Parts: sequence; structure tokens; C-alpha cells
Amino acid sequence: MTYDIAIVGAGIAGASLAAAIGARARVLLIEGEDAPGYHATGRSAAFWSETYGGPDIQPLTTASRAALQAGGFLQPLGSLHIGRPRDAAAIDAFLAEFADTPVRLERVDPAAIVPGLRPEWTLGVSEPSCAYIDVATLHAAHLATARRAGAVLATRAPFHAATRAADRWTIETGAGIFQARVLVDAGGAWGDVVARAAGVDPIGIRAYRRTVVQLRTDPPAPAGLPHVAHIAGRFYFKPEPGGRLWLSPHDEAPTDPCDAAPEEIDVATAIDRFEHVVDWRAAAVERRWAGLRSFAPDRRPVYGFDARVPGFFWCAGQGGFGIQTAPAAASLAASLLLGEDVAVPVDPARYAPGRFGR
Repeated sequence: MTYDIAIVGAGIAGASLAAAIGARARVLLIEGEDAPGYHATGRSAAFWSETYGGPDIQPLTTASRAALQAGGFLQPLGSLHIGRPRDAAAIDAFLAEFADTPVRLERVDPAAIVPGLRPEWTLGVSEPSCAYIDVATLHAAHLATARRAGAVLATRAPFHAATRAADRWTIETGAGIFQARVLVDAGGAWGDVVARAAGVDPIGIRAYRRTVVQLRTDPPAPAGLPHVAHIAGRFYFKPEPGGRLWLSPHDEAPTDPCDAAPEEIDVATAIDRFEHVVDWRAAAVERRWAGLRSFAPDRRPVYGFDARVPGFFWCAGQGGFGIQTAPAAASLAASLLLGEDVAVPVDPARYAPGRFGR
């Protein structure tokens, strides 16, 4: 059987794209792990923020809100961006970046929102639209929608190589050989690895490690605490059930694509930064993990057909924003794949692979 579209990678990017295509094409999802979502998708910090990723990501995030709310995947959280007096210019720049967007931002007194905040943290900006996002349920829903539409999922099928002849790809995987007319690179941190194995020039996608720890604090994290982020990008933390916190040092350590694991120095750095923000004590580290974020050179995602290799489609470089942008990004990518009108209010050229001029 020859599939219309073979998607390499069944994380949130590949799964949401397969779901968006629906029954309009015969789709094969190729996943190297035992189950989809093992790497970046399964290790997300699980919040939805319209400012996360900056103005280049915001249109996709905002355009995804209605679908995420309709599916019940978002729950209220709110975000507070904080700084010290030396961060005043960063606060001003942040507000200016989003001044002409639908994102609602407001200057606030952070001490009125975060109990125990140390006195030097005097600057705050509230982002009330920020929400929890149920990543596991969202990913599972996309996979279920894709399956109902007829998509086939091949797991334990690491991608080895692909060659194109007679307008179709022959795809070699650990689970066998498949054929498809279009090959989609939704390989996340392995995006350039997939491209090279298909004879396509890489874009320059780089993988970075991000660390998260679950803390039990003394006192426990108060009810109603929002997501709290440093305006200069040195930490963020958010409440979890049972008075716990998820905390990250907002690290981006360059790495080869791999099964990421946290480094002790990054865990220690996260806790040290946290204890310089509030007067709470980190009583215990209950969990620690790391995930991979992958970026193109300009840190914008890449959606579209390769300009040089027919039938090769990029769906890559989503950074840490692939989950919160999944509905709109998948709709955009599906439209480009199927030659349909783009149904989301974004400019496809902003994310096209041709912008790199390889």
C-alpha cells in the first residue's frame, strides 16, 4: 500500500497534523519509540501562555485558544512576570512587544500576588489568560481523532532512510519499509536528522535541554498562585495539586538529540534561584526531569514544502511552544499539505522553509 502522507514523529506535532488532515488523505504516522509522546510532548511544563515564545509565536497560540477551550484542555491559571528594578527596561520592552496584539497585560504589584516574595522583586506584569493545559489528554485526543479518520500508527519504527523515485518515497524503518507520496518531517529534535536521512539539506534545527523539578515547599505553595516567570528568563514556577510546585531554571543547554536527563547542577541552580525570589524553603525535590526543545536558526517554527526536494514537508522547529500552538499549527500545515486555503489568521510565509535560502 502507498500512503498519501507519511509523518515521521507522533508527538504533538505529528499527531495533531494527522488529526487535522482527517479522512482527506491516507496517513501513516511513524514513531520510533514504544509509544508516542515520549520525548518533548511527554515532558512539557504544561502551561498555555500567549506571550511564551514572543510575538512570532503569539498568533499561533492565540489562534489555538478556541479549539483548546472547546475541548476542555485549558484550566485557569494566570501568569505573573516579575522583575527587580534593574529589569525595568525588560518589563517595558515586554509590554511594548505585545502592545498591538490581543494579549491582555497589566502592570501589578507582585507582592500583592505572591506571599513571601522578597522585597527586591518590585516589578510585575499580569497575564490573566495564561492557563494550565492538559497535555496528555490533548495528545491522546489527537491520536484518537487521527485513528478514527483512518490514520495508521506504526510504533517501534525508528526512521532509517527515505529515497524518492517515481513521485513517491520509499521509507526504511525499524518496523519495515513503507511507501508514501509525501514525507512529513515532524521529528522534533531529530528534525535535521530525518532530513539528512531523506537526502534533504538540513535547516539548522538545534536541540536544547530544559530542566523541570517538582518541589515540596515550606510553606506549601498557596492556593491561587499563578504561574510566575522572571521577565529576564532565569526561572519560572507554577503550582501543582497538593501544594507542590513545578520549577525550571529556564535552561537551554545545547545537546544532541537524545533521551534527555536532568543535570544535578541545573536542579541546584533552579532551587537557588527560587529561594532568592521567595522566603519559602525547598523542603524536598520529589521529581526531576528534562525534555528537549528544538529551534530553527531564527527560532520560528517551520511549516511547508521544501523548495528543493519535491514531496518533502517540514513540520519542525516548534521550540517549547508546539503544544500550546498545536491546533492552529496543525490547521496551517494541513492546509499547506493539501493545497487548501489557510483557515487560521496567520501569514504562512512567516513560517515557510524557503526563508532560509539553503
